[in-house]
Amino acid sequence: MRTRSSLEYTIPRRRNRRRSRQQQEAIPLILEPEIPMADDRPMAEQLQAPTGGFESAIVVPLINAQNFELKSSLINLVQNQIFRGGNDEEPHAHIRHFESITNNQRYPDVPNTTIKLLLFPFSLDGVAKTWLDKEPPNSILTWDDLVSKFINFFFPPSKTTNLRNEITNFRQIAQESFSEAWERFKELLRKCPHHGFSLMHQLDTFYNSLSYNDQDSLNSAAGGNFLYKSPTEGLQIIENKAKVRCSRNAVMRVSTNAPPQETTR
Repeated sequence: MRTRSSLEYTIPRRRNRRRSRQQQEAIPLILEPEIPMADDRPMAEQLQAPTGGFESAIVVPLINAQNFELKSSLINLVQNQIFRGGNDEEPHAHIRHFESITNNQRYPDVPNTTIKLLLFPFSLDGVAKTWLDKEPPNSILTWDDLVSKFINFFFPPSKTTNLRNEITNFRQIAQESFSEAWERFKELLRKCPHHGFSLMHQLDTFYNSLSYNDQDSLNSAAGGNFLYKSPTEGLQIIENKAKVRCSRNAVMRVSTNAPPQETTR
């Protein structure tokens, strides 16, 4: 028969067991570090430069057409106007020229954008080719993506700001004819197709850049104040006036360069 004293003695022993179990569970497991396997390849092979990681930045979709290949004549046509990335080169003009060649290229089961992705590297050289080579591998997935990265690299925001300032501050220079000033102004607009100026703003800027004589001449051609015309009418008046001036200048150059006629006796 167990007495009270024996029961009190057994209780602490049970608690000790529980504590020992908890202490054993709290002990973290120590994992032994994995030892890497030794590379037993010959050292000459291990020291060789890697051959992977040099994929092109342009990802060309899988072509399912049979016997498809780019014609050498098409490649030569694209290479007639190479973009090298110089400061005087216009990336927008290069894209327009490239698309004028490639937009009409049709092959069965080959999308036109795939043809453009294949051909575009042939149109680059120098700094532009280096730019494409440095783009991350497999980072250009579509034609629109390629155009966007190309334009943004070679036409940064600072260039846009400078050209917008040139357009806003345009002035007819001394001894410059009306038609020459108009062509120079249009060239600035072409260099920055995303200038954001409305036609009204463009014509107002050009009109106020002219000499007093050319402003009066333009007002006469408009039958009054040129700025009272609509932008569409004003553009037509300027174009017609520039064409007339160009034709007159051409006639004058021909007459000036003509050889003197011999007088008959």
